[in-house]
Amino acid sequence: MRAKGITYDTGFVREGARSRQRFDPEVVKRELRIIRDDLHCNAVRVTGGDPERLEVAATIAADLGLEVWFSPYPLELTTDEMLSLFADCAVRAERLRQWGCEVVFVTGAELSLMNKGFVPGDTVDERVELLRRPDRMREQIAEISARVNDFLGTAAALVRERFGGKITYAAVPLERVDWTPFDVVSLDLYRSAEMADQFTEGVRGVVARGKPVAITEFGAASYRGAGDKGARGLEIVEYDRHTGEPVRLNGEYLRDEAGQAAYLRELLEVFGAEGVDSAFVFLFALYDHVHRPGGDLSDDLDLASYGIVKVLDNGFGEAYPEMSWEPKAAFTALAECYRGH
Repeated sequence: MRAKGITYDTGFVREGARSRQRFDPEVVKRELRIIRDDLHCNAVRVTGGDPERLEVAATIAADLGLEVWFSPYPLELTTDEMLSLFADCAVRAERLRQWGCEVVFVTGAELSLMNKGFVPGDTVDERVELLRRPDRMREQIAEISARVNDFLGTAAALVRERFGGKITYAAVPLERVDWTPFDVVSLDLYRSAEMADQFTEGVRGVVARGKPVAITEFGAASYRGAGDKGARGLEIVEYDRHTGEPVRLNGEYLRDEAGQAAYLRELLEVFGAEGVDSAFVFLFALYDHVHRPGGDLSDDLDLASYGIVKVLDNGFGEAYPEMSWEPKAAFTALAECYRGH
């Protein structure tokens, strides 16, 4: 693959609340240097809902020589609010590109599920529930696709007015995106047990369309059986109904870092063999799903985390004593994969 990447979270924003409360540029610089030097990444997808944080992290990544995928991630926004976010971020991304940095603009992600107005439902949970009902999904897929493509046409034109580099959109397959306005076909693509036997063929079919293909999101949570769930790994978490913050797991699950690592290796092998241009592991760290060892297993939110490091509830790690996280087996596996290609 040309671009060997990972997603770096600057903080998801939902109704003003940030999933990453502490955002220290010095910590960001250290983590992005680790991503470059120890994980052997040459690209990073910088994502989140705060334009200023995105620009700070993207600038640091570019200074380190990483290709930057500038990726605003709207959550529960209206279409007008999304367009405003994209316009702001496109100006910032163009400023970075004008300095001579390699920048790709990602015009949102999974908009139909994460925001209002495309799929029936007032919340993400209600909209995702539609995925579990194939009969209703088949009835509405054409209408959903039309709404998504109509909006993306407007959004792409708006971004093009402000940003002169390549643009893309991080889609989920159900959206049936018309890729005409974009330079790169990008998919958030997970292998679940239900479609494991079709996964490789599906990747091959996307690559055969002709445009460069990026997998903007893939990975697995850290508990046994998480790989079979694919993108649904976070379903084991109970969230506060008002703040959206993770509270506890809905049961006791066994840690399986080896399974998470194997999942990454297997999918990277498929992507490389099938001619995928760029791949971004989801993700470096999920900062609000902290590791709480030694107590009730339902309190260890890291079991549900897709992060390749476990964020510590207190203190600092051993591998990187200045960092408040510890690498998982997936960290080592990814470093080996990227170093070997």
